[in-house]
Amino acid sequence: MSDPSPRRSHRGESKEPLTIRLKGAEVMLRQRYEVASIVNDIFIAVWFLVGSFMFFSERWERTGTWCFVFGSVELLVRPVIRLVRHFHLRSVRGGTYAAHESSQDF
Repeated sequence: MSDPSPRRSHRGESKEPLTIRLKGAEVMLRQRYEVASIVNDIFIAVWFLVGSFMFFSERWERTGTWCFVFGSVELLVRPVIRLVRHFHLRSVRGGTYAAHESSQDF
């Protein structure tokens, strides 16, 4: 059997063994939520870009306004995706997800 005590470096510091655990399901879930977030961001850009061009013509202003409304709804979808992802990954990890996540994660 191996020695359970931590190893020491040449400076006397303890060297804990590096353990990396990746669950296949967690990686797959992260990728799916990342793709959903990217697609949502593309829709946001399209709604606002199309709406902006429609405002060049009085005839298309009303439709352009609706494009801005749809783009605003997509802005609301972004944090909903992140929140659902948070709870989903938390359930996969058994409640330890939040301590290891960055707020800059997509």
